Parts: sequence; structure tokens; C-alpha cells
Amino acid sequence: MATYDLVVIGTGPGGYVCAVRAAQLGMKVAVVEKNATLGGTCLNVGCMPSKALLHASEMFEEAAHSFAKMGVSVSSPKLDLPAMMNFKQQGIDGNVKGVEFLMKKNKIDVLKGTGKILGTGKVEVSADGKSQVVETKNIVIATGSDIARLKGIEIDEKRIVSSTGALSLEKVPGRLLVIGAGVIGLELGSVWRRLGSEVMVVEFLDRILPGMDGEIAKQFQRILEKQGFAFKLGSKVTGVEATSKTLLAKIEPASGGAAETIEADVVLVCIGRTPYTDGLGLKEAGVALDPRGRVQIDPHFATSLKGVYAIGDVVAGPMLAHKAEDEGVAVAEIIAGQAGHVNYDVIPGVVYTTPEVSSVGKTEEELKQAGTAYTVGKFPFTANGRSKVNQTTDGFVKILADAKTDRVLGVHIIGIEAGEMIHEACVLMEFGGSAEDLARTCHAHPTRSEAVKEAALAVGKRAIHM
Repeated sequence: MATYDLVVIGTGPGGYVCAVRAAQLGMKVAVVEKNATLGGTCLNVGCMPSKALLHASEMFEEAAHSFAKMGVSVSSPKLDLPAMMNFKQQGIDGNVKGVEFLMKKNKIDVLKGTGKILGTGKVEVSADGKSQVVETKNIVIATGSDIARLKGIEIDEKRIVSSTGALSLEKVPGRLLVIGAGVIGLELGSVWRRLGSEVMVVEFLDRILPGMDGEIAKQFQRILEKQGFAFKLGSKVTGVEATSKTLLAKIEPASGGAAETIEADVVLVCIGRTPYTDGLGLKEAGVALDPRGRVQIDPHFATSLKGVYAIGDVVAGPMLAHKAEDEGVAVAEIIAGQAGHVNYDVIPGVVYTTPEVSSVGKTEEELKQAGTAYTVGKFPFTANGRSKVNQTTDGFVKILADAKTDRVLGVHIIGIEAGEMIHEACVLMEFGGSAEDLARTCHAHPTRSEAVKEAALAVGKRAIHM
């Protein structure tokens, strides 16, 4: 019987990062993975392949609509969808091989099969009808999440698809109906819109991007509508009927009322994700779940069963790969007797559309609800020199600072490369920095990041270029 210091169940970003950090700290580590490849949802059917298609489709649209005005004459681009899918697969393969390399480099054993917790210190790994029991001092559950399903709508991953199927469509749908106006639905909707689909997004709430700053969401919706998106907000899809030629989606107002039927070639169900705990034997082992099916943990990631911890999408908090990674590092350090910690107030979120949307910290709505006095500084990319000359002026930077201390409480950006620009705000907030600190930090000219500095200046009502 193999014996380890740590066994991690799941090799997504949380799991494999946890394993690497534990190995760095001198532990004997094994990971358990039920799929053929390492990397979890993120690397195989989530974050990474979607970014490949977002990039490729953006290049396709640039060639079709933007090159000419820059003086670059090319014939109309032709879409080779199989080649684009091959481009996506090459990226997946490269990342998966990278994780395999990290396992070998750090002398981490990879146990292929489904992991089941038998109790403190014991994990059963089953594959191809055979099983083995592994002994370990500690167990980390990092099994991630699964797609959330909509009652009465059967996903076949051909015509009615989840995010997984939407990454591998064999042809561009003429009409794509997206159920859910969250990050994943808007990203994948933008991929297929660029490639030629008519895209309609149906959202139960009266806004897109639930949880993001309201002003940002409104402006972003206007930008997407200019790009060709259609939205039905405050609405719900109550059923999808498949005929031989088309799909008929029944849509009703969320508050009740007359239904209408909309035709689509593909329906994408993107209503969120749910913690994945199937087959782990948690109930039998005595690992408690909360009412939403997430593994309950204490502030040190420990579950109700001694020696068993949990991280990532399977526990409470934002379902983000980088949140899982930070938790993986923290729990490995805690197991090693160190002071592992995650600052949940400084976890950035990014929507990888064009333009991107990024956010960190509090929204205006959250500050109002908490009764926090705050000041706002905003700066539009229309007033940013680099954005002007590149003709990429959609969006703005918004900084929220404490009215008394000037400490930055939240930063929200719509714009090209917003996902890269957000990180100076993250660093500033980790050090408890003020808008004044950011405003007095020299930024290179000409860059889009100057808009962040100007927004910080605007907190004190002294923006230079506006």
C-alpha cells in the first residue's frame, strides 16, 4: 500500500498547483485524476480553449473589418473552422503537457482513476474495474465544478450545448441562443458572433454580468449591442423543442406573462456551474456539505473530517481558476505548518471579450449597501492618447476610494487589455494603497495604463486629460 504525505484529488489549477507547492515544501505527493489528461476543466474544456477561440475569432474579425482603415489591404478572410479548432487543440495539448512536466519535475505521482475518500488517511483509486487503496497523512479535495443544468432542457452537446460543446461546434450556427448573460455566455457568444452567428442572450435578471459593477455592466451591454448582440433581459427559457431543421425555444418574462417562441440553430446553456462531488464518498466518510452542495471548510480549508481539506470551485467563493490556485498554495503551506492565507478582497475577475472587462474589490452597489462613504474617479479611453491613435476607445476606468482614508476599495475597467491593466490595482490594494499613491506613480507614455493613473487623479478631481 502506497503511503504519502498528501494526496490531491483533481488536477485542475487548484489541484496541480497545490501538489507542486506541497512538493516544494518537501512532502511526498500524489494526485488523482479520473480524466485521460491532467489540467481539469480549465485547461481542457474551459478557460484555455475558450481563450484560443476568442483570440482566433478576434483576428478573423480584425482582418475583415479593421485592417482596411489602417491601410492594410487584404482580401476578405475565409473561415477554416477545422483549422481554427486545431489551433485551439494545439494550445490545449501544450498546456496539458506542461502540467505533466510539472508533475515529473516535482516527483509527484499521478494516479489515474476516480478518487473516493474512505476515511481519514485513506483514498481508494478506481479505474477499469480495478481499485487500490492509498494511505496518506492529508487529503485535499480539488474536484472543481460541473456545468449547471436547466430543468427540462436536455443538453446533447450537438445542438443544445454547454460551454463544453460550444467550444467544438462543427459549423457556425446561423442563430445562436445563449441562456445566461454571465461571463461564459458572453465570451462564447462573442466567439460565434465574430464568426458569423446572430446571437441572442436571454437572462433571468434585468442586467448582464450579475455581481459586477452596475455602471460597468450597462456600458458593456451597449458596446455588445453595437457589435450585434441582442438581449432579452428579465426573461427565462422554459423549454426547447427540437425539430429536424431548427430548435424552438419558449421564452417567458421572469415576472410572468405571455410566452414567445424563438428559433435557433444552437442553444447554449450557460447558467453557471455547480460543485463536483460525485463519487467522492463524502457522506459516508463524514465530510459535511453546505445547503448549496459545496464542501464546508473552516478558515484553514479543513473539512469536518480530520486530515481532509478542500479548495477551489468545490468550496464557497468565486469559481475562478486563480482563486483555486491561491487556495492550493495556502492549504499546502498550512499543512506544512506555515501561515497560508488568501485575501478574498483582492481577487480580480476578467471577461475576455473585446473589449475586455476587469474588476477587483468592491462595486458601487456593495459600498452603498454597506454604508461606506466613498469617492469615484473615472477616465474614458476616448481621452487616452494611445487608445485614440489605435482607434480602440471603447470603455473607461473607474476607481472607488474610501472617502476618509483615500484607500482604494475597488477598480473596474472596460477596455482593450483590461485584464492585464487590472493587476496594478491588485498590487496597490494588497499594500493598502490610496488613490493618491496610484495618481503619483509615473506611468509610461503612451500606454492605455495611463487611463488608470488618470482615473486615480480623478478621485481627487484633478485628472489632466479630461
